[in-house]
Amino acid sequence: MKREASFLNSSIGMKVIMAITGIMLVGFVVGHMAGNLQIYLPAHDGVRPLDDYAVFLRTMLHGGGIWIARGGLIVATALHVWAAVRLTKMNRDARPVAYHAPVYKASTLASRTMRVSGAILAIFVVFHILHFTVGKFTPFEEGKVYQNVVTGFQVPWVSGFYILAMLCLASHLRHGIWSLMQTLGFNHPRYNDLRLKLATAITALVVLVNISFPLAVLFGYVKLS
Repeated sequence: MKREASFLNSSIGMKVIMAITGIMLVGFVVGHMAGNLQIYLPAHDGVRPLDDYAVFLRTMLHGGGIWIARGGLIVATALHVWAAVRLTKMNRDARPVAYHAPVYKASTLASRTMRVSGAILAIFVVFHILHFTVGKFTPFEEGKVYQNVVTGFQVPWVSGFYILAMLCLASHLRHGIWSLMQTLGFNHPRYNDLRLKLATAITALVVLVNISFPLAVLFGYVKLS
């Protein structure tokens, strides 16, 4: 018990929790992006593949699968945020007297803005759920996922907010992937360049594909008819 308590009260423990939950969140983001790519597939017998995909998610494991996924995502997110707050407090407590001038020799802009980008992403997640799950802000019809996405992204401010959130995700995701691999032991001159390239590649794929959705609607490539 003492060893367990010591782990949870250490910066290493917080970093490990952030790394593990980070892997779960990255997996969700990549999977969510892959599923949404079906917006580009043509309708078959009048049925949109994106709508079929939504039905599959809702009926998976007799309707329990989506709630298991949502529960796991909520727990992972809560632990990730909790560990980040704890780690911030530990760092501040370890340096009770602030520097007279900021020193950024070993940090990057992305690492210094992780909390800001994280806060914007948290707001975006709430907005995203209210928008496409609850049906707020733009016209909404239950079960018509393709239609709801198109009518939603036809509103410029909605698309603009999604694009802004994806730009924040780019900064957060790239640094997060790079950091979690470092925490899990891939911190060696032999792997550092590969680690950075992998983080950049995953981030570029996710962000560019996600930004393509609102842009495709705004420019009329994806439409209702």
